[in-house]
Amino acid sequence: MTPEITTKDIVKKYTDIRRRSEEICAPLEIEDYVVQPIVDVSPPKWHLGHTTWFFETFILAPHFPEYEIFDPQYNFVFNSYYETIGARVIRTDRGNLSRPSVSDIYQYRKYVDEQMKAFLQSRFMTETIEPLLELGLNHEQQHQELLMTDIKYILGHNPLFPAYTKEKQTVKPYVEDVHMLRFPEGLYEIGFHGEGFCFDNELGRHKVYLTGFEIASQLVTNGEYLTFMEAGGYSDFRYWHAEGWDWVKQSHAESPLYWHYIDGKWMNYTLNGLQEVDPNGILCHINFYEASAFASWKGMRLPTEAEWEVASDHFNWGDRWEWTNSAYLPYPHFKKEAGAVGEYNGKFMVNQMVLRGASEATPPGHSRNTYRNFFQTNLKWQFTGIRLAQ
Repeated sequence: MTPEITTKDIVKKYTDIRRRSEEICAPLEIEDYVVQPIVDVSPPKWHLGHTTWFFETFILAPHFPEYEIFDPQYNFVFNSYYETIGARVIRTDRGNLSRPSVSDIYQYRKYVDEQMKAFLQSRFMTETIEPLLELGLNHEQQHQELLMTDIKYILGHNPLFPAYTKEKQTVKPYVEDVHMLRFPEGLYEIGFHGEGFCFDNELGRHKVYLTGFEIASQLVTNGEYLTFMEAGGYSDFRYWHAEGWDWVKQSHAESPLYWHYIDGKWMNYTLNGLQEVDPNGILCHINFYEASAFASWKGMRLPTEAEWEVASDHFNWGDRWEWTNSAYLPYPHFKKEAGAVGEYNGKFMVNQMVLRGASEATPPGHSRNTYRNFFQTNLKWQFTGIRLAQ
């Protein structure tokens, strides 16, 4: 433990982050905790259990001799994808778990939190465990963002369109001075450097050669995307990748997620409920196919992740996860950690595209311009948007 960081600081950080997950779920009804509309969306109660299981499995059980497992069956229920740890409930069946109950899971969280606080203040909490603790806390913050996206999907697909909150969401003023930022060709460096936490997929800072490029100072708005829709963007194959065009035809796509054409108006589901689409609002919930098609329609393209990172100090980011035109691949010298923790990122480096930035659902302190988010090309339930390049 470094001299600047006290045990009290660590306990407070742990407690604050853990409390935030429960605060996110506070507006929910009990029934909301158990719904799984699609495979990509996990029930909120599963997130609460899984993040707790992480601390129990990777910190308490192997490192705290006094610890007793809360329930041996929970390893099967709350393991997500760690083959090293053993068998698990398949992802599609998480919504079938009526038991353990929501109250059981909150008792589980309370038990593990009390044990973690005791562990953090014990002689067993050594410097060698600090990286694992930091990973666990950042893992919980990742699931806090997933909680927001999953809750929105659950409520946004309820035919009553119930509001998650009655507090009005802060709407940033639209900046009309959209211009292209120019960057000369040359050698640049990307990847994490300096002090603090990062995920393993950000490591391996390296040089990249970029030809000269331009990138937009602002994200695409709802109004701009609506123009694309009205111009027949979803019915013209010329703008789409072949796979994207197949997706359009198979899914009958015609708008971003949560948009509904009602009584001659485009409405969209927000955390405040169903509202008319604000043309000046920042576009949200589109997939890679749609982002690429829109860029093609504009006679432009999506930036690569290297271009985005190089330019990121020159524009405001953090409102949306921004699609890039880069496949999710390892950086030079990337090396997976030994054991189960090594399954965290490396095993997913195939058939996914990189998103950069952060979003309104990202927890404070959990964003940085080297963060490499990644999703499959057809997914659109994340808070995703478009920044154009050429």
